[in-house]
Amino acid sequence: THTHTHTQEALVCVHGFGGNADHWRKNIGALGKHHRVFAIDLLGYGFSDKPDPRLAPTNSIYNFEVWGAQLVDFIQEIVQKPSFIITNSVGGLAGLEAGIAREDLVKGVQLMDISLRGLNFRRIPQWQHPFLRAFQRLLRESALGAAFFSSIAKPQAVRNVLTQAYGRKEAVTDELVDAILKPGLAPGAVDVFLDFISYSGGPLPEDLLSTISSKSVPVSILWGEEDPWEDINLGRKFFAHLPSVKEFIPLPGVGHCPMDEAPETVNDLILKFVNDYK
Repeated sequence: THTHTHTQEALVCVHGFGGNADHWRKNIGALGKHHRVFAIDLLGYGFSDKPDPRLAPTNSIYNFEVWGAQLVDFIQEIVQKPSFIITNSVGGLAGLEAGIAREDLVKGVQLMDISLRGLNFRRIPQWQHPFLRAFQRLLRESALGAAFFSSIAKPQAVRNVLTQAYGRKEAVTDELVDAILKPGLAPGAVDVFLDFISYSGGPLPEDLLSTISSKSVPVSILWGEEDPWEDINLGRKFFAHLPSVKEFIPLPGVGHCPMDEAPETVNDLILKFVNDYK
C-alpha cells in the first residue's frame, strides 16, 4: 500500500489550430502545483520545426496521425511515464490518436471544444466536394493563399479572430495576440497554414472516440457554450453518448478556448479529471 496519498501525475497540454504552447500559460502554474505539466508545440506550430508540406503529398506531414505519433514520442522520450493529455480544438484529435496508438502510455484525454472538422468531406454534401477541392488548391498553389495569410497575420486581424472566438472578450489581451502571432510569422508557417486548411480527409472526432478504448483511456469533454466555431449542441449530439466519454461539461459564457478564457474554472476541472482517473 502507498504510504503517501499525493501522487504526481504527468500532464501534456496540446494547443489547437494556429495556437502554441503559450496558450496554456494560465494553466501550467496552477496545475504544476500538483503535477508535472508539459505544454507542447505540435509539428508546424509555435516554435516547432515546419518541414515544407509542398515537398510531400498534401496533408501527409500535418495530420492527426503524425501529431498523435509526436505526442507518443514526447511522452516516451521526455515525460517517461504514462500521461494525461489535455487538449483544445484540433489538438483533441491528436490526443485521441495518441490514446488509440498507445493506450498503455495515455491515462486519459481531456477535450476542450474539440474540432468537429466542418470541412471534412464527410461533413459536406458530395456535390460541393469539387468546389472545396478547387478552392483549397487555389489557396495552396497560387499567390492567393499567401496574400490571405499575410492579411490575417497582423495584430489587429489576430485580435479580431480571437475576439470572435472567445466568449470572454476581456481575455483577448495584447499578450495573447503577441503569443499567437510571433511564431505565426516564423519562416514556413504560411505553408503549414495553407496545407492544414486543405485537410478535408482524415478522421472525424466521433471515429476516434468510438475507436479509443473506453476501459483504458477515459475521455472528458469540456465545451464553451458561446463557441461560435464548434457548436456545443452538435458536440453533445455526436459524442455525449459514446462509451469512452465519461463526462460532457458545458461552460456558460465561455467560447472556443476555455483554458485561456476561464482558467480558474478549467484548472479545477482538469485536476478533478486527473484525480478521478489516476
